[in-house]
Amino acid sequence: MKGTCGILTGLFLLAATTVAAAVAGQAPNEETSVRAMIEAYLHGLKFNDVESFRKAFYPEAKLFFVRKNGDLGQLTQEQWYKGFAANAGKEEQGELRIATVDITGKAASVKVIETYPDSTYTDYVVAAEAG
Repeated sequence: MKGTCGILTGLFLLAATTVAAAVAGQAPNEETSVRAMIEAYLHGLKFNDVESFRKAFYPEAKLFFVRKNGDLGQLTQEQWYKGFAANAGKEEQGELRIATVDITGKAASVKVIETYPDSTYTDYVVAAEAG
């Protein structure tokens, strides 16, 4: 999926179902829960695994991204998932890591760096308490 839609920098605005538990707990557990959600997302990217994405993100969440020409693009989760079908289960070569986690009240922002052999992406996952 890394080449699809000419993504230069991915911007995710996603309400994660697991964040509800994260923001309700104590401070140390909040980050642990947010990181667990992001690890599910990273596993999905690494192995083209849509089920991991489903565990991480609220079904109505949207993916916003910047195209190569600078225009803002947008996909629903289901639209985005279709891009992984051809490579389902295939491991992608590269390093995926959490760069920063910032939690304030019932919201979290996570910066993710994806480094592949021919490209690097920066994703910003923004999550809020669901419900």
